[in-house]
Amino acid sequence: MSTATVGLSNPGIARSPRQTATIYWKEARYEFLKNFRLRVYSASVITFPVMFYVLFGLVLNAKESIAGARVPTYMIASYGTFGIMGAALFGTAAGLASDRGLGWLQVKRASPMPPFAYFVAKAVTSMIFSTFVVIALFTLGVIFGGVRMPVLQFSELLGTLVIGSIPFSAMGLAIGYFAGPNSAPSLINLIYLPMSFCSGLWVPLMFLPNVMQKIAHVLPPYHLSQLALSVVGAGAHESAAIHWEVLGAFTMICLGVARIGFQRDQEKMYG
Repeated sequence: MSTATVGLSNPGIARSPRQTATIYWKEARYEFLKNFRLRVYSASVITFPVMFYVLFGLVLNAKESIAGARVPTYMIASYGTFGIMGAALFGTAAGLASDRGLGWLQVKRASPMPPFAYFVAKAVTSMIFSTFVVIALFTLGVIFGGVRMPVLQFSELLGTLVIGSIPFSAMGLAIGYFAGPNSAPSLINLIYLPMSFCSGLWVPLMFLPNVMQKIAHVLPPYHLSQLALSVVGAGAHESAAIHWEVLGAFTMICLGVARIGFQRDQEKMYG
């Protein structure tokens, strides 16, 4: 029996809860440091939504209002959703596809590391970078856009968006298991950018054609953005429970697709 098979067939190696927690902590820490030092990732996932926010939220429309909220406040929620999507998809899908291509994932599987530590580390890292994105947008809004928001309200907005990154991390796993290391970034952009636009993240939904407004209701970013917008008083007054249910169902579907990709890789390696 090969070493890799031994590692995979004994995921429940006896460890104390403290040892298991230490492994998860270290895997998450090193995953974060890897992405933080990778300037192409760390700089782009923060500067891209910030650039859009500065241009459309602070420069062109700073004195306007949308759905009862000033544009700089409204767009913290919408571009915050856009930003956390990028952090989750590129951090998870591109990283997973690259690790698969380099054979690093096989090494991970052959080790006695808990099998879920790798995926949890990617999700946690995406949540950390999502936090950076939202704080950067909020800071710019406060300094240059006159945004005023109580601490509890901002905490609710931040928590909503950071937790909302989990479905897109699951989506990243699904993409990462079926995309190659070179094609993953292009595939992510082909999905991420049109989905963001059609969900009303770049241009408020009420300014889009009716057909696109109908399409938006089946897209996960729309539901997360509505949850975020409701925190700042600019939501569509729809049920928050329905939005969370859609995001939860989307997460389960993506994890199911990722599971299929995982099993396909297993069969290729071990027949």
